[in-house]
Amino acid sequence: MREQLEKRLQELKAEFDAGQKKLTELEAQANNVRNTLLRISGAIQVLEEELAKSESSNGKPLEQTNVQVAQAATVTE
Repeated sequence: MREQLEKRLQELKAEFDAGQKKLTELEAQANNVRNTLLRISGAIQVLEEELAKSESSNGKPLEQTNVQVAQAATVTE
C-alpha cells in the first residue's frame, strides 16, 4: 500500500510540475499577444489621426472603419 501511495505521489508531483511549466508558457504567450495588440492599437490610433487630418484639410468625409485602418497598418515585431 505504501508503495502505491509513493508512486501516486510522484505521479502527481510530475503532473504538477508539467502544469506549472505549461502555465508559465501560456502566460508568456498571453504577454506577447497583449504587446502585439498594444502595438496594433497604437498603429490604428496614428492612422486614424492621419486620416482625420487628411479629411479636415480636403473636406471630404472618410469611409474608413477601424478594421480597414487596422488592416492597412503594418506591425513588425
